[in-house]
Amino acid sequence: MNEFFFNEIRNGNFTEVKAMLKQNPVLLDSKDQRGSSPLILATYYDQLEIVALLLTSGAKLDMKDASGNTALMGVCFKGYEDSAKMLIEKGANVNEQNGMGATALIYSATFNRLGIAKLLLENGADVSKKDVRGKTALDHAKMQGVQSLITLLENH
Repeated sequence: MNEFFFNEIRNGNFTEVKAMLKQNPVLLDSKDQRGSSPLILATYYDQLEIVALLLTSGAKLDMKDASGNTALMGVCFKGYEDSAKMLIEKGANVNEQNGMGATALIYSATFNRLGIAKLLLENGADVSKKDVRGKTALDHAKMQGVQSLITLLENH
């Protein structure tokens, strides 16, 4: 049952996901074999309609996968700005850290996601947070050589 539910999320089958959630609400807090929640999976595949459904159904915003990543962290590295906005508007923790100490802002800097970095900073992202190697988002932007991100982060 769970695997079918997760496949429907991956495939973007909104109608089926909605029906399955109505029939079995505990699916909202389930995890797939990789430790991803329905919300993490829906954001990872950029299924905005399903993301909205899961959020209005009460999905836990900061649930983590097996690596300690939240849905917000995943969209920051994938570059899905609309999903990032939706998660932040619902109250996702912009300063949550995964097992390696990375934050959503560190991911946005590492993967050159300027728009998402601006959004995170506008919503309280902490530029001083460091990963396990002692690197901040600014350090990661400098390693990537992305001047627009370096400038943005230096001015916060």
